Amino acid sequence: MLKPAAATAQTELEMVTLDQLVPRDHLLRLIDTYIRVDFIREKTEGLYCANNGRPAIDPVVLFKMLFIGYLFGVRSERRLVREVEVNVAYRWFLGLRLTDKVPDASTLSQNRRRRFAGTGIEQEIFDAIVEQAIEHKLIGGRVLYTDSTHLKANANKRHYEMVELEQTPAAYLAELDAAVDAERAAAGQKPLRRAPAASEPPESGPGGEPIAPSEPMPDAPAADTRQIKRSTVDPDSGFMVRDQKPVGFFYLDHRTVDGVHALIVDTHVTPGNVNDATPYLARLDRARTRFDLKVAAVGLDAGYFTPWVCKGIVERGLYGVMGYRRPSHREGYFHKREYAYDAQSDSYRCPAGQVIVYRGTNRMGYREYASDPGQCRQCPQRARCTQSQNAQKLITRHLWQHFKEQIDGNRLTELGKRLYGPRKETVERSFADAKELHGHRYARFRGRAKVQAQCLLSAACQNMKKIALLLAPAGR
Repeated sequence: MLKPAAATAQTELEMVTLDQLVPRDHLLRLIDTYIRVDFIREKTEGLYCANNGRPAIDPVVLFKMLFIGYLFGVRSERRLVREVEVNVAYRWFLGLRLTDKVPDASTLSQNRRRRFAGTGIEQEIFDAIVEQAIEHKLIGGRVLYTDSTHLKANANKRHYEMVELEQTPAAYLAELDAAVDAERAAAGQKPLRRAPAASEPPESGPGGEPIAPSEPMPDAPAADTRQIKRSTVDPDSGFMVRDQKPVGFFYLDHRTVDGVHALIVDTHVTPGNVNDATPYLARLDRARTRFDLKVAAVGLDAGYFTPWVCKGIVERGLYGVMGYRRPSHREGYFHKREYAYDAQSDSYRCPAGQVIVYRGTNRMGYREYASDPGQCRQCPQRARCTQSQNAQKLITRHLWQHFKEQIDGNRLTELGKRLYGPRKETVERSFADAKELHGHRYARFRGRAKVQAQCLLSAACQNMKKIALLLAPAGR
């Protein structure tokens, strides 16, 4: 029998506690049980006045509100306040009663802009969560996987200006220059002349006045500059143009995860036009030293397969495994692998049998091997080898090519295959969860420092969620 609905059912006075209304297996209840966040109050205590001003809102409450936003994918702080007002579990997690006033959205934004900006509190929160995971023995630290994903910058790709940018030398160039000079000296060649660094003062005469060179230095390159698109809305972002990726202004989140439970041990933000390999070694060292991880192996995709990264991995005593990217090849010509390299004589042998000898090392760190034009002109295979006007085949080999060959050889071993397999299940899964569940597709703020804070808090919340689920009875 259908009964009429009670008109006053929702206006009756009931005796109930807030704790009764939150399910025992709710995610926030699990996080509150297994994750300690009271350290936030201690770390931010110096940012508040001890004996003057109005009573401040507990910083733990402010950051817990942000945690709720990242955990449940609420991107807007105004919407976050409205969600907290009507959600019983959110109020319980913040320690608010049903009738307590929820902090305003402007309180969150002004504290972020004024009080917490530049303090590094987001990095400290992230590190503290990782340390708690280590205490619970959820991070092995033996195998680390690294990759990057793009976040759409809060900027229109049509609003930009063309700027001339002087290219800053990479960190490894000083080491590469020394290796090139040593290589040329061993071959009896003069060292290359290089332009002085911008920080070096010009040469001066007896009276201290700078000397203007009467003619350009031979072999000295001019300062490298290039034109780039810079956003007029968010200048810190980078214009990204990659195969099978969207085009526009983006940031890159470089993330390193542990191989046991895919817990994040490092996250770092760069503009979208920065190569993945550029910050890798510095971030790897940071994760190893900050958390005292005994790393033995690393897994990376093919974008990191550069001489500098391979050299760094080998010199650190790590077992590196990287993905394979098919090299570009011109149809109708020999593959480079068909030119056999002889390490003992430091020369190549072409498919026709000619020995291609070492000629010199260029400033980019590549050894150049040149064939004999006289033999090449009479070779019946010349059409498949080179079409150069001087009938000379030129082959280049990097000074650190043996490091690349060592890393590439690991990929073909049984151990390498077992190590590389879980990469897509760890770091790529971490990014997939971040984008689908935690609003990680878009940069919520403008400026690299603010986007860095966003990525740190998002990664910390992913770690908190996974730690709580692993430690809960069902997770075990």
